[in-house]
Amino acid sequence: MEQILRNLFLFLSKNKNMTKAAKKYGLRFGASRFVAGESLDMAAAAIADLNRKGLSVTIDYLGEFIDNEQEANEMADQCIEAIRMISRKNLDSQLSLKLTSMGLDISEQVVMNNMRRILEEAKTHRVFVTLDMEDFPRCQPTLDVFKNLKAEYNELGTVIQAYLYRTEKDIEELNAYNPNLRLVKGAYKEPREIAFPEKIDVDNNFKKIIKKHLLNGNYTAVATHDDKIIDYTKSLVKEQGISHDQFEFQMLFGIRNDKQLELVKEGYKVRVYVPYGTDWYGYFMRRLAERPANIVFVLKGLFKK
Repeated sequence: MEQILRNLFLFLSKNKNMTKAAKKYGLRFGASRFVAGESLDMAAAAIADLNRKGLSVTIDYLGEFIDNEQEANEMADQCIEAIRMISRKNLDSQLSLKLTSMGLDISEQVVMNNMRRILEEAKTHRVFVTLDMEDFPRCQPTLDVFKNLKAEYNELGTVIQAYLYRTEKDIEELNAYNPNLRLVKGAYKEPREIAFPEKIDVDNNFKKIIKKHLLNGNYTAVATHDDKIIDYTKSLVKEQGISHDQFEFQMLFGIRNDKQLELVKEGYKVRVYVPYGTDWYGYFMRRLAERPANIVFVLKGLFKK
């Protein structure tokens, strides 16, 4: 049953009509638990609250699969405004973005122009930027953009997904760039020809790439809510004498809040991924797909209406 629900939510996440409806009707039916708000001011308030609790943040203006240049340019403008807000309010926050929202599916010129605009602003204000990873067809294009821009800008990282067969090789190839990587399990539905179909294999590969990237001496963001992966990382860094300055844990806004604070109290750096904006539907569906039990929060939202 859980797998059926997962597949259903992943299918719904790509429904453009539902995305348009979600933009129209706003954050309802439980989505506000996972999304900080529709405006930058609302996101800023959420970041400040998390910072007061000792948590770092990466902020994401939601949007993906954009197919026209004007909208891509507007998305880039929003990212620039977010960087300026982080600097102006002196917040402990980075920026995350999806390259499809910057024009990846339109042309190389559009996406590179927008990314250079953003990274020039990020360099000025010393705000780190992470390129989120999307579905498999966009994996290599995302890594290509990362490699091209990393030669020009140091304030740049990207994401590697443990459920792909290619991931270990990607870790090896990216080592030449001394990259700051966010390591995740992966949240898209991919065929078994390119991704591990079984959870145990994904978990084992996740542990393998965490170890490889840390032992390569690179900064590692372990993005997970899985206690077994968290405990594995704790044991690994202790055994290998790896400094707490070389890694951090990352979790999603609204998920396992108590665990986030527990890790901070234990002396670990924890960064919370805080999304905001009107284009929240696809993100919300993938959160439900990752853990269908989250549907409880949706039902609570319905009963409160």
